[in-house]
Amino acid sequence: MRIRFTKMQGVGNDFVVLDAINQPITLDAPAVRRLADRHFGIGCDQVLVIERPRTPDTDFTYRIFNADGDEVQHCGNGARCFLRYVRDKGLTSKSTIRVQTLAGVIVPRLESDGQVSVDMGAPIFEPARIPFLAAQQALTYALEVDDQTLEISALSMGNPHAVQVVADIDAAPVQTQGPRIEHHPRFPQRVNAGYMEIVERGCIRLRVFERGAGETLACGTGACAAVVAGIQRGLLDSPVRVVTRGGALRIAWEGEGRPVIMTGAAETVFEGEIEL
Repeated sequence: MRIRFTKMQGVGNDFVVLDAINQPITLDAPAVRRLADRHFGIGCDQVLVIERPRTPDTDFTYRIFNADGDEVQHCGNGARCFLRYVRDKGLTSKSTIRVQTLAGVIVPRLESDGQVSVDMGAPIFEPARIPFLAAQQALTYALEVDDQTLEISALSMGNPHAVQVVADIDAAPVQTQGPRIEHHPRFPQRVNAGYMEIVERGCIRLRVFERGAGETLACGTGACAAVVAGIQRGLLDSPVRVVTRGGALRIAWEGEGRPVIMTGAAETVFEGEIEL
């Protein structure tokens, strides 16, 4: 199977984007891992697949596969790249589209300055819906990791996140502790482990160890989850500038029940074909 692809990135979070509307594509986990491999494939954090809408009230269907081959519910940086792709390829002339994901409908919007804003939906805090094993909902939770007790915020942005506040993001044990949190038994579907350093009430620095991908240069849903957690704990005020290793995002959230709005760049890196 020979397929055309586009390599894209959103603040360093990189993607292989596949148009399954204009070419036949059949993906299994080994094929995704091959595409994502940075030595034997194209290389990416996630593979994004564009499909025709399945309901009359949406414009497209958006499928997301982590580098390990698992299909997942949501990817915020990928959503911005998704809109940029369908606009650049003439698949739509709309500036705002409705896209079906496993986590529900998202609404990316192209701004006048070329950046893309995404309505990421309202955060979910009920432990059973994250999912997270806890006796009852709380502002923060104690999580035992090896011989440490960590204070985390647990929530879902369509995918599960465990966010902790650290004093120095550069010294945070992302590579060593992150995998332990990702596979913690209290998160039955694994979890994205976020490390947030608060610079000021309107700015944070962030690193995220993503489930199925490892640490990435940026994580859109992770940025949303960190800001929500910080606002809930009285540490931040909306909107918040989130500085990642790949660039900056703007996250706005007006409180429980309201959607999180993420704004940032999305760019094409290169295009090509690959034989699978």
